[in-house]
Parts: sequence; C-alpha cells; structure tokens
Amino acid sequence: MTAYLKDSFGRQIRDLRVSLTDRCNFRCFYCLPHGEPPAAPKSSMLSYEEIECVSEIFVSLGIEKIRLTGGEPMLRRDIEIITRKLAALKPRLKDLALTTNGYFLPERAESLKEAGLDRVTISLDSLKRDVFKRMTGVDVLERVLEGIAAAKRARLTPIKINAVIVRGHNEDEVADFAAFARETGVAMRFIEFMPLDSGHDWSREMVVAGREILRRINERFPLVPISTERGSDTSTRYSFADGAQGEIGIIAPVTEAFCGACSRIRLTADGQIRTCLFSTVEHPLRDCLRSGATRKEIIEFIESAVMKKEPRHYINEPQFVTPSRTMSFIGG
Repeated sequence: MTAYLKDSFGRQIRDLRVSLTDRCNFRCFYCLPHGEPPAAPKSSMLSYEEIECVSEIFVSLGIEKIRLTGGEPMLRRDIEIITRKLAALKPRLKDLALTTNGYFLPERAESLKEAGLDRVTISLDSLKRDVFKRMTGVDVLERVLEGIAAAKRARLTPIKINAVIVRGHNEDEVADFAAFARETGVAMRFIEFMPLDSGHDWSREMVVAGREILRRINERFPLVPISTERGSDTSTRYSFADGAQGEIGIIAPVTEAFCGACSRIRLTADGQIRTCLFSTVEHPLRDCLRSGATRKEIIEFIESAVMKKEPRHYINEPQFVTPSRTMSFIGG
C-alpha cells in the first residue's frame, strides 16, 4: 500500500523536482547574469546512486511525477543512467520529465527516450536571434530550434516550451510565440518574471502580468479555456478557438499565485530539500542519507520537511525575502 506525503495544510505532495546540477552553459539575465559562483565540490553533489535511492523512497511515499532540472541537467554526463534508473520506478512513477535549454537535444534526444524519459520542457525566450542572445547570453537560437525538432522526432511529447516574459525584452513576441505553437503543435507556456536572479535586478515594473499576455494573444488568436479547474497545475491552459493545433499555458506566480493547491517539492543538486521555490530554509537530506540513516529514518526526515512546507510564497508582501540561491541552484 502506497503512503501519501501531506503537508500541514493537507496538500498532497505528488511532484518532485530533482536538480541534477547547479551548472549551466547559458547565462540568462533572469537567472545567472554574472556567471556562476565558484563551483561546489563534486563530492557535495548527489551521485546517481543517491538520486535513485531517494527517488525510490519519494515514489513509495506517493510521488507520481519526477522532473529532472538544473542548472542545465544535460551537463550531467550520467543523465541517461539516471533516467534509466528512475524509469525503472514505473508504473508507480507515472511521469518522468526533463526541463532543458535544448542545447544538447539534437544529439541526445533519442538516447533519453530510449532510457525511459517521457517528455521534455524546453526554454525558449525569443524567436529573434538578437533578443535571444541578449536574454540568454549565448548566440544559439538555431541550435535550440534544432533541439525542439529532435525532441519531436524522438517522441518526447507532449513538448512544452517555456518563455519567461520580461518587459522591455520580449513582451512584443507573445503573439508570435502563439503562432509558433500553432505551426509546431507544442504547448507554449508563458511565465511571469520572478525574483530568482543572481544579480538581484528583479523589479515589479519588469513583470508582464498573465492577464496582459492573454490579452496580447487573444488580439491575434482567440483562445478558449481548456478547463475551468486548474487543480495543482502551475499553468492556466488554453486552446485556439479555431481548432488549430498547439496549446497556450500562462504561469502567473507573481500576479495570480496558485500556492493553495501546490503539490511540489524540490531536491537541489547538493541534496537539500526545498519546500518552495522561495524558501529561505533548506532541509539537508544529503547529510541524513550519508549518515547511515535507515530507510525509516530517511522517510521520517522527508515527512518532517514536508510538514514545514510554507502556506504560500510572499512575493507580494512587505516581509518577502529573496532566496539566497538562484533558480539555477534550486531547480525549476
């Protein structure tokens, strides 16, 4: 019989985000504008054996979905091994996904599919080469587009494309992204700019609200809601009113927080449990694991951490404190 992880507010935890590395080959200004801090010792990172061990325990506690994140998770040379190990947890594990910048997909999409990966989410912040370079710090738009095509050929579907919309950078491309979704059949997801950058340059004036994104798309391509009930999904989903392929999703954590139904928990590359993207406290699962703890003790540690999950984030409140670690360390 499967146990179920619940926090102190009665929310069932079904989704685990596992960061495989804090390194990245991009320098997106909303994440790592000044480059990476000095690399942490390799010994502090979880090995694939440790990731396999804790993931199996999480799944035994009711986790149904695991998403591999980073940094850029495909910088891990053993990512196919990790994927294969976690895929062995099916059918208890219902969904195994990967979030990537797409750079390595042209060569490795097929091997990831063969290892048991179900689907991918790919970051794509602009369809214009100059804007893409300005936002990501690298001039590789064509390669990312090749990565999307490779993922499609490998049937890593449904493919989701994430675009962080930032005023003064790419808000004028919102309808063009919708056209891209119609042409390619992908699920295009628009994300509000969040305060998780290493430069701490986030400002509310740079946030393009989900309502504005929706209006900009509707002006060119009328949308209809896919469902009136979002549940624990992070995005509000829409289809095209004319029946065209593709899908639109809007993720608005700043202006329309969805914390009340949050089902997620995160594990950093160095083995810390984070109960929220914006947590200021971490729970050292790695230390527990390496102390020789029994399975029962590890389960008790996880359950205790989950009970400390915050009721919501505090972005819109005076007491909000920016997390000390950026998105690249936390895992998206």
